[in-house]
Amino acid sequence: MMVEILILILAIPTGILLAWAARDELVAGRKWFRITFIIFILGSLILYIINRYAEAMTLMFVSILSIIAYTKSFSKSWTKRRI
Repeated sequence: MMVEILILILAIPTGILLAWAARDELVAGRKWFRITFIIFILGSLILYIINRYAEAMTLMFVSILSIIAYTKSFSKSWTKRRI
């Protein structure tokens, strides 16, 4: 259980790094980040209920990445154009 929590905690810096690397695409993908987050959270809850823990943790990891990208898409300092 501790390993799964550690991996989910590592999703936070990974999401920030991914949002930084794709700064120019954050605003355009805002709708898809929200849809991805909702679908993957629901999917992970369903998989957790039917005892498919590895798949549920994978969907939780991706949902954390997408919610970080979604929140960073509203930040003006993150969505500047790159030179």
